[in-house]
Amino acid sequence: MKDTEASQSILGALRARGVTLAVDDFGTGYSSLSYLQEFSIDALKIDQSFIRKMSVVAGENNPVSAVISLGRSLGLRVVAEGVETAEELAFLQAHQCDQAQGYYFSRALPPDQFAMLQTTGMSAEGPMPSGQTGATRDTGRAQGLACWHVRQLRRSRPSRR
Repeated sequence: MKDTEASQSILGALRARGVTLAVDDFGTGYSSLSYLQEFSIDALKIDQSFIRKMSVVAGENNPVSAVISLGRSLGLRVVAEGVETAEELAFLQAHQCDQAQGYYFSRALPPDQFAMLQTTGMSAEGPMPSGQTGATRDTGRAQGLACWHVRQLRRSRPSRR
């Protein structure tokens, strides 16, 4: 980021309007530990590439558990992206990750199917896996609006605001 002061000012104005902020794809590209201290953010999203490579074997070194611990120690909500298996979900729950999203819960859906999923727990693909209550995140895509289901894994902590 070239102008951190201007960025901090813009992000502060957004937060004042109630927008919550997350560092997306943490651990890849331009994400930096210094951003977690410099900018007032609410959530840390672990990139799906780390979820794919994580070992669900207890006792093995795992960057995912380290990032979850880091986020929790900074008072951030931690979201795991790209969860596809029950084993990955169990690992994340055991390590106190706050939320997860991925194909395990649902593929991206058009808005009408997403609304049905939120009210009935059923999508065109069938029922959602049993679990905790869900929250939503809408994402814009080039071909139109797609909605992703984000599964709440733990009780939310108050934000650092």
